[in-house]
Amino acid sequence: MKPAATWLLTEDYAGLRAQALGLAEAAGLAAEPRLLRPRGLWRHLPPALWAAPRRAVAAEALATPLPELLIGAGGKAAAVVAALRRLVRGVIVQHPRMNPRRFDLIIAARHDGITGANVIVTRTALHGATPARLAAAAAQWAPRLAHLPRPLVAVLVGGTNGRYRLDAAVAAALGAQLAAMMRADRVGLALTPSRRTDPAATRALAAALAPLGAMIWDGKGENPYFGLLALADAIVVTADSVSMISEACATAAPVLVAPLPGRSRRQGMFVQGLIDDGRVRPFQGRFAAWPVTPLDDTAAAAAEMCRRFGY
Repeated sequence: MKPAATWLLTEDYAGLRAQALGLAEAAGLAAEPRLLRPRGLWRHLPPALWAAPRRAVAAEALATPLPELLIGAGGKAAAVVAALRRLVRGVIVQHPRMNPRRFDLIIAARHDGITGANVIVTRTALHGATPARLAAAAAQWAPRLAHLPRPLVAVLVGGTNGRYRLDAAVAAALGAQLAAMMRADRVGLALTPSRRTDPAATRALAAALAPLGAMIWDGKGENPYFGLLALADAIVVTADSVSMISEACATAAPVLVAPLPGRSRRQGMFVQGLIDDGRVRPFQGRFAAWPVTPLDDTAAAAAEMCRRFGY
């Protein structure tokens, strides 16, 4: 029997929400998102130092009665899930940065560098880019993108974070590379920014690409993100986002990772692992195609979670 109620505990970050929701959907669980908002002095302390995690977040996120299963993603969720383990079964997505024995199950990507009897290791981040969702998006967006030349390159743009920089200057340089590819390889191009993309960076990309006929999503109306994933002949993804790279790898398209100024050891390990798998290559300003198969460990991780818990 699957749990009657499941909560998804995350901060308000799209990547964390996508991982928790992707796992729940793949497991066939009816899940309720609960956003964790730290309050007071707790906001200034690392979650591992929260002496009372249940009091550290806004009360409405943990209003009783508690569900049968908690799925958390990220450090703040890890602190809360660990604190509630004696009351409810708990799963944490990503390395919890605390004693793994405090969780019933951990699902972490291999670049997180954690193993153990209660750990499921995946090659990419969990997500909801399922074959069914991609097929539906392809049918919806094919008529809207039919005017673009083929092969079609989808460009997924993230933004500046604590490890990488993607400001207007960096975006202008990337835009110049993409424009040169459009001219040299005669490809169509469709680009979507993310919520984290600096508007100045989006404008710089649009200035370089729109005059060549590229489609640039302006943030208005329905997001074409899944449509671009489903219809692309190749996908260029900026290096800052593990989630977007993982979702791109779930498609049948070759994936090219565009480098950005900055450095992250874990992110570098993640990308290098996919390069070693033959699933991604660095973007070097030219269209590239090679035989690939979709890479997505979300369904397998969900099935293993259900097997272990008897669902």
